Amino acid sequence: MREKYIQIENLSISEKLIKFVKNELLPGTDIKSKNFWIGFSKSVHELSPINKKLLEIRINLQKKIDEWHKEKKNQKINKKKYLYFLKKIGYIKKDKGNFKIKTKNVDKEISSICGPQLVCPVSNARFLLNAANARWVSLYDSLYGTDVIPETHGALRGKTYNPIRGKKVIEYARNILDKYIPLKNKSWKELNYIPEVKNNKLNLNLKNPKQFIGYTKKSNKLNSILFINNNLHIDILFDQSGNKEINNPDGNQDKIKIHDIILESAISTICDHEDSVAAVDAEDKVLGYKNWLGLMKGDLKTKFAKKKKAVLRKLNYDREYISVKGKKFKLHGRSLLLNRNVGHLMTTPAILLKDGSECPEGILDAFITSTACLHDFKNKINSRKNSIYIVKPKMHGPEECAFTNLIFEKVEKLLKLKKYTIKCGIMDEERRTSVNLKECIRSLKNRVFFINTGFLDRTGDEIHTSMEAGPMIRKGKMKSSKWILAYENRNVDIGIECGFSGKCQIGKGMYAAPDLMANMINEKINHPLSGANCAWVPSPTAAALHALHYHEINVFSKQKELSKRKKTDSYDLLNIPTSKNPGWSIEDITQELKNNAQGILGYVVRWIDQSVGCSKVPDINGIGLMEDRATLRISSQHIANWLHHGICSKKQVLEIMKRMARIVDNQNIKDPALKGHSPYQAMSGNFDRSIAFKAACELVFHGRNQPSGYTEPILHLNRLLKKN
Repeated sequence: MREKYIQIENLSISEKLIKFVKNELLPGTDIKSKNFWIGFSKSVHELSPINKKLLEIRINLQKKIDEWHKEKKNQKINKKKYLYFLKKIGYIKKDKGNFKIKTKNVDKEISSICGPQLVCPVSNARFLLNAANARWVSLYDSLYGTDVIPETHGALRGKTYNPIRGKKVIEYARNILDKYIPLKNKSWKELNYIPEVKNNKLNLNLKNPKQFIGYTKKSNKLNSILFINNNLHIDILFDQSGNKEINNPDGNQDKIKIHDIILESAISTICDHEDSVAAVDAEDKVLGYKNWLGLMKGDLKTKFAKKKKAVLRKLNYDREYISVKGKKFKLHGRSLLLNRNVGHLMTTPAILLKDGSECPEGILDAFITSTACLHDFKNKINSRKNSIYIVKPKMHGPEECAFTNLIFEKVEKLLKLKKYTIKCGIMDEERRTSVNLKECIRSLKNRVFFINTGFLDRTGDEIHTSMEAGPMIRKGKMKSSKWILAYENRNVDIGIECGFSGKCQIGKGMYAAPDLMANMINEKINHPLSGANCAWVPSPTAAALHALHYHEINVFSKQKELSKRKKTDSYDLLNIPTSKNPGWSIEDITQELKNNAQGILGYVVRWIDQSVGCSKVPDINGIGLMEDRATLRISSQHIANWLHHGICSKKQVLEIMKRMARIVDNQNIKDPALKGHSPYQAMSGNFDRSIAFKAACELVFHGRNQPSGYTEPILHLNRLLKKN
C-alpha cells in the first residue's frame, strides 16, 4: 500500500503521520501543528547532511581497514603497527584526559536502584503494559511456573494446582526471606504466628530493624508488610480473610498465612523502536508512536482473551503504604520507561525531504518520542524529574555521539525544554564506540544516563570490521575470546572512572532463554558481580528472579572494589577473533552452518511475513530463545565471513538453508506465538516465491557488502515487498 503524502514546509509527510501528530500527539501541549512542522523541517534539513557525512565516514574507514588487512594477508598482526594505523586513520581517537559526567535530574531508578531491565517492542501494547507493570512481580508465581523448582518427587507443574509443588515454593521463599530479611536468632521457617503491626511497630525481631519500612491493613487486619534491602523492596502479602475460595492455594498451606511475596523487579524498561520491531513505513511507525504516547499519557489499554475470558490490561497504579511513623506514602507502581530510538543508518518513507530523499528515521524518532513526553511532565506517570530518557543504539565513535547531542538540542529548542532535559543512553555495541568509549561519553557528558554492552551486535560489528583479517572462530567460542572479556570489563571500568556510580546506569546484555530460569539464576548473578547496575531479562518472571541477584550483591560496593583493579588494555579489546589454523572437520563446519542458518530463517520468516520483530524463536534443538536483529546480525555475518574465506561454498550454504527452512516451517506451523497474525506460509517447497527465504539468503550471500553488517536494509526492503 503506497503512502499518501501531504506537502508541508518543504516536506512530503504521510497522511497517517500528520493525523497522528495533529489529533493525538500535540493536543494537551502548547505546540501548534504548523509550528511543529516548521521547526521540524528546519532542523531535519540542517541535520540530514551531517547524518549523511557521518555514514560516509563509516564507509571510508571500513575501506581503509579492509585494504590494510589485505596487504597484511597471512601475516601475524603486529600490535604496535595495528594501533598506529587505527589512530592514523582516525578510528582510534586521542584520550583527552579524565573527567566526570555532569548529568543532572535523573530519577532514582537510574541513579540509586540497581535491578533488572526489560526490553520490549513498542509496537505491542500488551507486551508494553506487561513490562511497565513488571515493576512488581509475584515471587510465588515466578517460582511455581518455572524450572527453578525442579519437577521431582511429585512436584510437577501440571494444569491444576499441585500442593507438593506449592510447599516447595513456600520453602524456597522462606530461604530467601532468611537470606535478605533475616530475623534475629530465628528462621522465617520457624515462625508459628501471623505477624502483627501495632502502633506502627512490627512484632518481628529483625536482625536489621531498619529494613521494615511500611505496611498495609485491610478490614483492620494486617494485609502486607514492606521491607527494603539494597534499595529494593520486598512486599509480603497476607490473606487473613478466612475465605478459602479467594485464598492463594500456597497461602492455604502456610501456617502464617503468607499469601504471596511481591518483589520489586523490572526497575526500568526500554520501549524499543529498533531491534525488536518490524517498522518499515508510516503505518508501522505511527503504531509505535501511539503506544509510547499512551504510556506517557497513562491511558494505554488493551483487551485480549485469556482462558476464553476477556481481559483488559492497563497501567498499574502506585502502591500505597503506611510508614513506620504512621504516615501514608506511595511507591512507584510501574517500571521507569526509557525509549530506544533508531540509530543513524536507516531512513523512513513516512517523510520525504525537499530533495525527495527519505527522512533519517532516528531524527524523526527523537522529535516524536520527546514530544510525547510533554504529557508525562504534567501527570508524572513516568519521570518524577521531568526528564526524557532516550537510548541511542549503533553509534560509531565520538562524532556520532556528538551528533546525537546536536539532535537533542534541536528537539529541546523546538519543544522549549530546558537544556539537557533529554538524557541519552549509549549502547556500547559497535567496535569504534568500544575503543573510544571514554570520548563517546565525553561527547554526551551532560546527558548520558546509561551505557550498556551488547555481545551480539558487538560481535557482528567485530566480524564485519575485521572481515578481511581471516576466518572467524566458531560462534560458540566468541564468549570466551580475549576481546569479549576485555570489552565487558572495560565498559564497567570506564563507567566507574567517568563517575557513573550512584548517578547513572552501567548495563549488561540479555539472557535469551526465558524457559531456562534455573540456569539464569546460576549464570546471571555474574552481571551485578561485574559491577553492572542493571541487566536485560526476557520477561517479567525473569525480572523477579534476577532481582534476587541484586539483593545478594550490593552493586555500589562492588563498583568501589572494582575501581581499584588494573584497567583493561585497549589492544585486548581489538584482539581479532580469527582462527589461524582452523582444521575444522566437515561435520564441524556443517553443524556451525546449520545452527546459524536455522536461527537466521527462524527470525527472518517472522519478520518478513508476520511483522514480528522479537519473539521466542525455537533454536535447532527446539529451545526457545528471545531473538531480535542483533542475533540475526551475528549469524549472517559469521556465515558471510566463512564464505569469504572459503571455509564453505555458496552451494553448501544454500543446501543447508533449504534443509533448515523445512525445520523452521515445522517449528512455526503450530507455534501459538504466531496466532493472531496472517496464516503462516511455509518457505520449503516454495523457495523461488518465498520473500522471507530470499531475504534470509540475501543476508548471508550479500552480508559482506552490507553497511557495518547491519540487517535492516535487506529486511526493510523485503518487508515492504511483502506488504505491498
